[in-house]
Amino acid sequence: MPSPLTLAGWTQRTIVPVDDVTALESSEPGFIQRRLDGAWSWIMARLAKRYDVALMQTAPPDIVLIWLTALVTFDFYSKRGFNPSSESDKAAILDAYAEAKAEVKEAADAKDGLFDLPVLSTNSPSTSGVSRGFPLGYSETSPYVWQDVQAVNGSQEDPTGQGT
Repeated sequence: MPSPLTLAGWTQRTIVPVDDVTALESSEPGFIQRRLDGAWSWIMARLAKRYDVALMQTAPPDIVLIWLTALVTFDFYSKRGFNPSSESDKAAILDAYAEAKAEVKEAADAKDGLFDLPVLSTNSPSTSGVSRGFPLGYSETSPYVWQDVQAVNGSQEDPTGQGT
């Protein structure tokens, strides 16, 4: 699946210096775009069961592009090599990569996922992936009213009065 992020778009988003991108692209033509396409396919495969990935292909949420950028930035430095004089940059790139992987996994988690991405069903009036809740209980003015409500409901469901 082709990535919606091109080499030029990735170059604008990444922390990799433009000269380094140009150098790698001249020695390995198409490497970055192949990595963008591969990482995009991985992200979409993870999210496909819960989210509308066709909509993300045409209008990707910014957070998904952030994940894609972090994943491919790590791939870039893995291919080219990290700067030996900058261990803090290496740690930051590795952290961003690990965080992107974890956040994609979290977004794909239907139970505990905290990301609001376009939902899978296009029949729903909302395109949000977050289910908006409603109260799961109620209270009465008296602790005994529930018995009266239950009696009324029971008599309406069994009008003959012959229930068990």
